[in-house]
Amino acid sequence: MKAKTRVLILGLGLFFLFSLLIFVFFRIQIVERLAWKKKAMAQHYFTIQEPATRGTFWANTSLKYGHPDTPQKLAVDIRKYHLYIDPKALPQELKNEIAQNLLALSSPTELELKRFMPQFTKKSRSRKLVAWMDEDKKQKIGNWWYPYAKSHKIASNAVYFVPDNLRSHPFGKLLGQVLHTVQMQKDEKTARFLPTGGLELSCNKYISGKAGKRRLMRSPRHNLEIQQLLVEPNNGADVYLTINHVLQAIAEEELEKGVKSCKAKTGWAIMMNPHTGEIYAMAQYPFFFPDQYPMYFSRPELTQHAKIRAITDANEPGSTMKAITIAIALKANRELQKQGKSPIFHPLEKIDTSKGNFPGRGKKPLKDTHFHHYLNMYLGLQKSSNIYCARLVERIVQTLGEEWYRNELQNTFGYGKKTGIELPGESAGVMPTPGKKHPNGKPEWSLSTPYSLAMGYNIQANSVQMLRACSVIANGGYFVEPTLIKKVVKKHSDGSDEILLDHTTPERVASFPKVLDDEVIVEVVKAMKCVTKPGGAAASADIWGYTEAGKTGTTMKLQGGKYTEKGHFASFIGFTPVKKPAFVLLVAMDEPAVGFVPGKGLNHMGGTCSAPVFREIARRTLEYLGVEPDDPGGYPKRDPRHDPATADWYKETEELKKLYEQWNGKRQ
Repeated sequence: MKAKTRVLILGLGLFFLFSLLIFVFFRIQIVERLAWKKKAMAQHYFTIQEPATRGTFWANTSLKYGHPDTPQKLAVDIRKYHLYIDPKALPQELKNEIAQNLLALSSPTELELKRFMPQFTKKSRSRKLVAWMDEDKKQKIGNWWYPYAKSHKIASNAVYFVPDNLRSHPFGKLLGQVLHTVQMQKDEKTARFLPTGGLELSCNKYISGKAGKRRLMRSPRHNLEIQQLLVEPNNGADVYLTINHVLQAIAEEELEKGVKSCKAKTGWAIMMNPHTGEIYAMAQYPFFFPDQYPMYFSRPELTQHAKIRAITDANEPGSTMKAITIAIALKANRELQKQGKSPIFHPLEKIDTSKGNFPGRGKKPLKDTHFHHYLNMYLGLQKSSNIYCARLVERIVQTLGEEWYRNELQNTFGYGKKTGIELPGESAGVMPTPGKKHPNGKPEWSLSTPYSLAMGYNIQANSVQMLRACSVIANGGYFVEPTLIKKVVKKHSDGSDEILLDHTTPERVASFPKVLDDEVIVEVVKAMKCVTKPGGAAASADIWGYTEAGKTGTTMKLQGGKYTEKGHFASFIGFTPVKKPAFVLLVAMDEPAVGFVPGKGLNHMGGTCSAPVFREIARRTLEYLGVEPDDPGGYPKRDPRHDPATADWYKETEELKKLYEQWNGKRQ
């Protein structure tokens, strides 16, 4: 082959190779530039999430007059760290030594310990060793690792920390069921925590926040501090609750004593401002510890304690409904007067209660716990007479009709309607409707239904609904909206605040409709005051030195479609002081032990097991709030402070006693 030919071939070959080089260069630098850049960046940089701070739940510390408004956190995020390694960046001959040192310094859990050593053999750039480490452990590991990495010429980022926020509850189990918590594992797509229930769930849209991103460099010559914040985290808003932490603690302490004393299955207590609907305390026992949530959801016998029974459980309220029955009867009087007709009854009217025969009840007439020949309205509520209240409803139905009666229960007092409290899982209860049928084909409303409703049967209500209904009587006739939230405030990075929700405005309270006349309320309150005085069904609810009004309730529970004497729902609801109530309080005991307690009475009755808890919670609350006693002579007869001349309702109680004896004989 001639030299020129060889040169030509060689030249063409070199040109081809050069062209191929240019083509490959073009493909890498232009066509596949972004892909290769991403791969290169991955070798030198990596990104971690910059956690957003979940909003804080704050207690209401402004209730006590003259008390310093010191902020109190009920649920807050605290900064923790996850320990990671980059197995590829660790020299093979040093992995065991590094692992042993990290093991000694990090104190992994039992599960993390099982997975600890295998992480060093993974072909990965990022493996988690230990989760949720505090600042002290992080500092100890850093003090050992950074000098070690430098002396062995290892990339300091081969061991690194990822910050994260852990939900914490400074007061432990306080308000546990209401607050709930979040799971430790985040949602893989959104990188947000998953609420387990309660306010954490219902307020999640406000408090969740959104994580940011931070870029770190992998280099033996640069440490972890060589980093760049790519996306700033968007922290969640803070929620300012109506709950006062001191009143919550009082309620929980007294409730625990009460449940244990009457040996109930469970119990709860709720305190609300009757004028604003603000919930001051919502206690439940047995308690729920949010920080130990996995235990409750892994053990069926404990799961029920994670529920908020005050809103999820709709019970037949029993005799607490009798005050409502009297209020509706008095309202019926006024309705008939507007129509130019005679009223259905008079509060002082002597009504025959010796027989409990009513339409639709067949051979099962109503009975009272004690026999009474005659009662008036005050004695009817004082003795908690089923027959008396049924007589009133009989007259209501005969004059104004069943629909009118049902509408008053629903529209004036809210039965059958959710309260809208900011918690998931609220039950609307059960309110029978004329003409409507149950799934089994039987009618919801029969001839006997109004008489059952009169004494709190054939109707179911959650405890917040009961508080709302009682508040209509306590606050002067206004239909309030219960709430757990005062404000939701978003704090921006520039220091400004944005109010996302505000329940403290005067307009909110002004919007509550008036549904009951003052004249009706005055009479109902008088009757309710009889209940807590000697001779009443709940004398043990009497708060010495203060005026109070309330009503007990005891119902048999349904088991297998039948009422049983072995299971009861016992409650007491009331308010104090009477003229200007500071709060309405309900105490409920679910399935207290059945039996007789010497000196007290039947253990499972609301007046025995729930009323004393009401008294103690109310007494301590009034002292904390600094409410001055309004009944200076209102003490037991053997107490030196007892003064019949100034004791509230003492004279009236003595007169009722004489009247009862005149109508019914000496038996009480």
